[in-house]
Parts: sequence; C-alpha cells; structure tokens
Amino acid sequence: MLEQIVKPLLSWYDGHARVLPWREDTSPYRVWVSEIMLQQTRVEAVKPYFERFVGALPDVQALAACPEDDLLKLWEGLGYYNRVRNMQKAARTVVETYGGEFPADYGKLLALPGIGHYTAGAIGSIAFGIPMPAVDGNVLRVLSRFQASYEDILKQSVKNKFEQELQKVIPAERAGNFNQALIEIGAIVCVPNGRAKCGECPLAFGCRAKELGIVDELPRKKAKKERRVEERTVLVLREGSRVAIRKRPGKGLLAGLYELPNLEGALSDGEVLARLKDWGLSPLRILPLAPAKHIFSHVEWRMTGYAVSLEETEHMDREGLFFIDAKETEEKYPIPAAFAAYARYMDIMLGQEKYEEGKRDV
Repeated sequence: MLEQIVKPLLSWYDGHARVLPWREDTSPYRVWVSEIMLQQTRVEAVKPYFERFVGALPDVQALAACPEDDLLKLWEGLGYYNRVRNMQKAARTVVETYGGEFPADYGKLLALPGIGHYTAGAIGSIAFGIPMPAVDGNVLRVLSRFQASYEDILKQSVKNKFEQELQKVIPAERAGNFNQALIEIGAIVCVPNGRAKCGECPLAFGCRAKELGIVDELPRKKAKKERRVEERTVLVLREGSRVAIRKRPGKGLLAGLYELPNLEGALSDGEVLARLKDWGLSPLRILPLAPAKHIFSHVEWRMTGYAVSLEETEHMDREGLFFIDAKETEEKYPIPAAFAAYARYMDIMLGQEKYEEGKRDV
C-alpha cells in the first residue's frame, strides 16, 4: 500500500522542502545535533540554538571536550538536559572508538548513547544514504491517517510495524530525502489537532482517513497520566549587587543545573523569613512576587515567589548558596527555564530570550 507514496512524496519534497540550516550541510555531526534539538522542540525555536551550538562546538571533538557548565549553558532554554549530556557521552565514544568520525553503520549509530531508532535512521539516511526509516511523531501521524489506522501510536509495537512497512519501500537512492519528506509532510501539511491541509497534500489521492472523513480522529494515543503538581517557593535573594544561586544535585530533575534557591510548599513571607534566619542570613526586606508555573513532562511546579534583600555579612555562602554578580549568572551559569519568571527580578534573561534582546539592542 505504501509503495504508491514514494514518487509523489519525493516530487512534492523537491518543490516544497523548507530551507533549514542543518540541510545546507548534511554532515553526520550537524544532522545529529539538529535531530536531538528537534525532539519536542519547534523548528523555529531550534534554528538559533543550532547556529550557536555548532558555532561554539563545530565538530564532535569540540563537543567531547566541552566543560559541562559551558555545554549546559549552550543548551539553556531547550530543556531535557539529559539529551545534551548523552550527546557528549556519544561524542566521546565517537572520538575514542571511531577516531572522531561517525560510523556509517546503522547498528553502530544505534549503539551510541542517546541515539534511538529514529535518530539512527535520520543520521544514517540523511548523512550516509543508508536506507533505514526515521519514524517520529510526524511520520506516525501521516501513516496513521493514510492507512486510517486506529492503533495507538504510543505503543512501541505500532511504531515497529510502521518502521517495517517503510523499510520495504524506502528508495535506496534517496533514503534521506524520503525520510525528510515524510517528516516535512507531517510538520507543515498533515498537522495535528484536525488542522490538516488535505488540499495541499500530495498523498491525499490515497489517504483513507480523508476518504472516510476521519482525519480529525487520528492518530489515536492513549491518554497520558495527569501530571503531579508540586508547590514551590522561589527566592530572589539579593545582597547588594549580588544574587544567590545554587547547584542542584547530580541526579534527578534538572540534575547538575544552577537554580534560584527554592523551598517545598507555598510559604508565607513569615515562614520564608524564619527559614532564612535558620540559614544564618539577615533579611532586611521581603516583597511578594507574581506567582508562576512551569510544566515538565511529568510534573507541574506552581510557584510562589519572594524578593528578599539581605544584610551583608562576613560569610554569605551557606546552605549551598553562593552570591555572584547577576550578569555573571546570565553569562556563565546554566539556569533552567523553570525559573525564567523570577530571573527577570534578577535583571537577567535566560536561553533564547537574552539573545533576542541582544538583537533588538543592535
């Protein structure tokens, strides 16, 4: 059934493929960086991150040698920081095992840290022409609709089935373009939430969902579990021109990143002042800040915030806190976007926001 999509799909791609920075040079390193960044992140948001990342770390050797704080700072704002940590592990393997050259072998690519079937298929097909499928959420949506399949696309067995079907029809001479064309259709034509542009789709001629009028119903996904809600109290602690940050534990949520000090629960100003005094700090003034929230994949933080001015003391660094100039924080220390709402009260910006501000100032 899928054999009929190959020619119209490639013909459409030849005329409609978006101009993207990682398509200008399809070296395996650049393809890999872009594919990891594009996981759960929009294309437009990825573009400036990609340019900065490959500008600072132009090859696998540079990534392998990069200090962790610098690496996480480059990734700041993209989230899912274990992705970039796994990238560095993979880079070190490529340097140590393969002499700094990505292996042109699907199985060896798949064995690298942080690389699954989709990423191995993308690197293999786009950079090396290996005829292996690259099935992501976009592709699953396109195929589910084309075949009018009500199977749950979150099931690994369903994904495996689609991979096997594509394996039979992927053209060996244009494997990379075929995979990118399917992804592109899902990204800009066969879009989610019932907004599919069927009138523009080169696969509409054989699409069973369109024929049956059930495009809006597909693909099917098992309902996700409700996120756990956690109350947090975030503190912007100022001592003169310095602000307090601390490093999170090496394991768990946001592992190894820097954060604004925060406490469990939605605390009152009196409770916050008492806690700070227990830490040996001397609060001068406390001001409530606007509430904020941040959604992770499995948990939602609902945050209460306070700005606290502290009296300068001889030994400010305690409870894992250290006080530094706010601008130094912005430049050197990777702080996750979860704290973006309160970083503004430190007169700093995080991730892409600070680069956009810099462009406006030019």
